[in-house]
Amino acid sequence: MNQKNIMEVLIDGKIYQLSGSEEEMYLQKMAAYLNEKIGKLRKNDGFTRLSADYQSVLLQLNIADDFFKEQEKANILAEEKTNLEKDIYSLKHELVTMQMQMERMTREWEAEKDKHKEEKRSFNPASSEVEKKKALQAAAAAAAKAYR
Repeated sequence: MNQKNIMEVLIDGKIYQLSGSEEEMYLQKMAAYLNEKIGKLRKNDGFTRLSADYQSVLLQLNIADDFFKEQEKANILAEEKTNLEKDIYSLKHELVTMQMQMERMTREWEAEKDKHKEEKRSFNPASSEVEKKKALQAAAAAAAKAYR
């Protein structure tokens, strides 16, 4: 169950008693925000000449302006987040595809390497020709000795 916090805050030189489930620091932060807004408006000469109702409406309009600007920023950030999540998904998909291609190519390369080793072992034309020539030379030398 939410505990209700009751506290006093100073807004525009007046003490107000607030209650709510929010933390005391949050309520103090809201009061400070209002005091800042009121202080900025009071710096304008024309503001102090307006009736209390007009001053209140201008304060409310300024707060609403801040709210809508922050809401627009939040919408832009949410859209950017969505786009980044889409980009991440695409990159992950591309990474998996590339990993699969790399694994396939590695298997193909290993198979070709093994095939090449087998072919090299079973067929080495240069060494076969050399051995044939040596055998023929040895036979010719033996035959030449026999006729002498």
